[in-house]
Amino acid sequence: MELKRPQTQTQVAILSFTCFSLFILTVGLDDQVQAVLPPPTTKASGGERYVQMRAGAAFKIAVFADLHFGENAWSDWGPDHDVNSVKVMNTVLDNETPTDFVVCLGDVITANNFLIANATLYWDQAISPTKSRNIPWASVFGNHDDAPFVWPMEWFSAPGIPPLICPAVNSTYSGEEACSFRGTQRIELMKHDIEHDLLSYSSNGPKDLWPSISNYVIQVSSSGFLKKKKKKVDPKSPVVYLYFLDSGGGSYPGVISNAQAEWFQKKSEEINPNSSVPELIFWHIPSQAYKNVAPQFGNGIDQPCVGLINKEPVASQEAELGIMDLLVKRPSVKAVFVGHNHGLDWCCPYEKLWLCYARHTGYGGYGDWPKGARIIEITQQPFSIKSWIRMEDGVVHSRVTLSP
Repeated sequence: MELKRPQTQTQVAILSFTCFSLFILTVGLDDQVQAVLPPPTTKASGGERYVQMRAGAAFKIAVFADLHFGENAWSDWGPDHDVNSVKVMNTVLDNETPTDFVVCLGDVITANNFLIANATLYWDQAISPTKSRNIPWASVFGNHDDAPFVWPMEWFSAPGIPPLICPAVNSTYSGEEACSFRGTQRIELMKHDIEHDLLSYSSNGPKDLWPSISNYVIQVSSSGFLKKKKKKVDPKSPVVYLYFLDSGGGSYPGVISNAQAEWFQKKSEEINPNSSVPELIFWHIPSQAYKNVAPQFGNGIDQPCVGLINKEPVASQEAELGIMDLLVKRPSVKAVFVGHNHGLDWCCPYEKLWLCYARHTGYGGYGDWPKGARIIEITQQPFSIKSWIRMEDGVVHSRVTLSP
């Protein structure tokens, strides 16, 4: 979604370092670090990376959507929003201890607001609550993560365009590149995420799908022991597949292309040929199918949909190019999770699967609705996928069973 406020670039460099330093002081010293060790960087038989369930425990995923770090860094409300967003994530992770995995569901940063050299600083701030707890994560891109830089009107008012300061300390860019206004690129963000963080399970995805970047699969594997059956199982045996798709926006149209749909079809048939393993799908901008099941705007949320806020119409992708047709034909696909609409948090049944929104997690971006995060819980025995919303004040609501 488009933001109501543009962002300037003048004092961003100085203030981004200031905010980053304050952030380290307030968050980096978190003494409530979870005793959750990162899973091994290994691959399943199909070549996909996997995270392993803990013996005798459910596998819990926290979904953080639309964090929008880096807005209005020259004013008070921008940095304050980033601090408050960190508090939301800390609250969620503290209340949902232990969390096994985090999904950053797009619009982690607002790239149209700052120089490219500052993008990774804001990205690191957004990831820090997760990283400080040794929780692995994966991310998909939204329409603001690499949005073109927007020239703010403040630059052209008296006393004129202020001097630019382009930081070179700890920067992978040259001075000229750091001062670039071309906008942050998806591939640069993903490279930073992958190369600088061992806990990141994000991936560039197949090059033939670029400029669509974040297309990949992660396998949730068995703990290796089924308590009730009292028998060992292959620890690499899949319990659930997590698919991540780049829904575009920002530097190119907001769509999931036919090429991505074909990739999903080929990949899913390769690693899950009989649809015997449940599958969950994550992308940022809702498909047009969300419009078909959306509760009537302004009239609350009635069954069979489950949720709390219904404050705006669905803002969907620009076109349907095949992905939904494939998903509804696979009985293994249990749910799709999206962000983008800050004023929606419902889950509604569609054909034989569920279409779900996350909850607006960050204080950045439009809307003043209370913040929170969607939680997904996967239990192996008996198998189930359940979900709920955890709010910034600790309250839980909108519990739903997505697969018995």
